[in-house]
Amino acid sequence: MKELAGRLAAVDPDAGAAVTVITYFDRLAESRAGLEALVRGAAVLAGCPARLADPERRVRLRVEPDGRRADSEDAPGPGWPCAPLVPGGPPALWLERAGAPGTSVVDAVILERASAAVRAVLDRTRGRAPAPPVDDPALVETVLDAGAPLPARLHAARSLGLDGAGPDARVRAVAVADGPARIVADGRALPAAGRMGVGPAVAVEDLPRSWDAARTALRFTSDGGGQEPERPVVHADELGDVALLAALVVPGAEPAADVRAVEAAAADAPWMLRTLHAVASTASLRAAAGEINVHHSTLQDRLTHAEHLLGWSVRTPQGRFRLHLALTMRHLTRSQ
Repeated sequence: MKELAGRLAAVDPDAGAAVTVITYFDRLAESRAGLEALVRGAAVLAGCPARLADPERRVRLRVEPDGRRADSEDAPGPGWPCAPLVPGGPPALWLERAGAPGTSVVDAVILERASAAVRAVLDRTRGRAPAPPVDDPALVETVLDAGAPLPARLHAARSLGLDGAGPDARVRAVAVADGPARIVADGRALPAAGRMGVGPAVAVEDLPRSWDAARTALRFTSDGGGQEPERPVVHADELGDVALLAALVVPGAEPAADVRAVEAAAADAPWMLRTLHAVASTASLRAAAGEINVHHSTLQDRLTHAEHLLGWSVRTPQGRFRLHLALTMRHLTRSQ
């Protein structure tokens, strides 16, 4: 490798220097060098101070180009060449090359090799960092595509940093209304993105299955318009076999007879839909009256009128189940 670096340097100095950098960090990695040795190597090779900062794992160190450690709490310069520890993550390794118009080829190779080696040491000694936000639409689309070859999906997952949480990590696909697909690590907060269907937690290779379930769950969400209860986030895990209804009810198709009955009743009175939803979603008629803020006797009068229009009683368990089913199918008919 040293001979190759010499030959390349005679033709292209940057290429020869890049090979030297690669060889140097490969040797450090093989010897299981520590963080300070890796940052020192970056500083010596670059000929300027190098610093590492990973607040989540409480790591902060800085080394001068002569090899002396000289930590600093100062903020990194905005123009310094830098690299993240995981794809898509925040900068964590800097070369303090002030005034440089851009990152040179050699600096880029130093940062790439040093950050990879630092990440390996931190993962081994201090645990893996949380996965970065997953927001590259093209890569996310590949990971979620069941028709894409598994190697292509796994490669896209690595590019997104999804392999950074270990082989036992679980992730969820998130379908967002009027927005790009998202992927979140299981247990982490969901993005603030309006109506969302959340798929089950799965291994990375099973994300297409989570995505299918997330898209189904999205159809059960509601923004509260049209007198429907607001339900901005629906988890596929919580739907159970109710999710099977989504496969039976095609958006825009001719509605079933009970759905048509609900539509006719809704057109008769402005309070109808809200009242029917309250009856279907609460534990008792008294609770339903409280939900829509009317007296119990007023609710009874409304239900008598509603039952006349619907053609069945909604005061029995069977009737309420039928009503709940009709309301759900009505929603699915209108959802995309």
